[in-house]
Amino acid sequence: MTAIAVETGREGRRTALILAASQAVIGSAAPIAISMGALAGQYLLGADKSLATAPITGFNLGVALGALPAAAIIRRMGQRGGFMTGTVVTALGGLIATLALFHGSFWIFAFALLVIGTGGAFVQQFRFAAADNAPPEFKARAISFVLAGGIVTAILGPQIVIFTRELFAPVMFAGSFASILVLAAVGAAILSLLRLPAKTAAKVDVADSDARPLVEIITKPRFIAALSCEVGSYALMSFVMTGAPLAMVGCGLSEDNATLGISWHVMAMFAPSFFTGSLIHRFGAERIVAAGLVLLIGCAIVALSGLALWQFWTALILLGLGWNFSFIGATAMVAASYRPSEKSKVQGFHDFVLFGSVACASLLSGMVYNAWGWTMLNWMIFPVTVLCFVALGALKLTNSRKANAWSRSLSP
Repeated sequence: MTAIAVETGREGRRTALILAASQAVIGSAAPIAISMGALAGQYLLGADKSLATAPITGFNLGVALGALPAAAIIRRMGQRGGFMTGTVVTALGGLIATLALFHGSFWIFAFALLVIGTGGAFVQQFRFAAADNAPPEFKARAISFVLAGGIVTAILGPQIVIFTRELFAPVMFAGSFASILVLAAVGAAILSLLRLPAKTAAKVDVADSDARPLVEIITKPRFIAALSCEVGSYALMSFVMTGAPLAMVGCGLSEDNATLGISWHVMAMFAPSFFTGSLIHRFGAERIVAAGLVLLIGCAIVALSGLALWQFWTALILLGLGWNFSFIGATAMVAASYRPSEKSKVQGFHDFVLFGSVACASLLSGMVYNAWGWTMLNWMIFPVTVLCFVALGALKLTNSRKANAWSRSLSP
């Protein structure tokens, strides 16, 4: 191995660790918004609570709408400057949310979570940045390193909620959203340590002479299967997770129990990331995605078995584990489907579709929960996972046909 290759590998690991640390801090805004968004929505609404999950929809919509602008800003300013811009947006959202709670304005609060979600769109680019700055053999592990920062997020975010929810009483939840300003400042300080190569830190991107049209890339069978599995698994996770705090409180459990349930869920989302990359490297991304889908089905089975606290928490843990395997596996498939010169447009399109679907899922979650309850939320897991398995099966069939055609072309 050459000295250049060794240095590239070392810098790739350093970049992944800095992005993981920043993910751990700035990413804590997400569990704060998710665990408190619907409950704060209920707090701000009148008798009709059917729109209680609208603030969480605002958060997910912000991630979706912010995907393309975030990709453009990062392309223009470089990853370091672009990511630090994202921390400013996140802090602004936290400030607006705090003021909305003091004024009792539901729709301004929902807008504030949209702004926080827009800041989250920059955080979603961390995993791609880690992969882009890593050598080929370390790409999957780099993605896992960044997502492993979510383990701290799983602890930090919910604990902040528990200790700050009543900080500005009688205005409930305002302290939790005010804490986002502090998280954004610390995250920006961590991001300032990034030391990226000129090709990613410069204000101009790599030459795009070899870049294919976006339509050509997104119509490839591998990209279609990967995006389908990402959308399916992430939308299901959002759909069930968004309704879970409402269901737990609705069944007589405390708000702290609901918050801790989200904490266990988020920890399960990110804890396996230490070894998910290695599993992908050993078994292949498609098999890991399939394993994640099986875990999502397990979540539905446990959730449908009863309404005790352990059943809620166990279902949420399985939901997080299933998301980790299926999402990281599908992300690795997406990362392998484009060239360096194509990354900005592909990543922006990818996140727009992904988080647009997640936003719809979170809004539907509140409507379905109010109309049919927690049971129906979990029944919906089965048809969606079947569709994802169909996408994986179609990809395998396509690859087999190509392999057979190539073998025949080599035959005398």
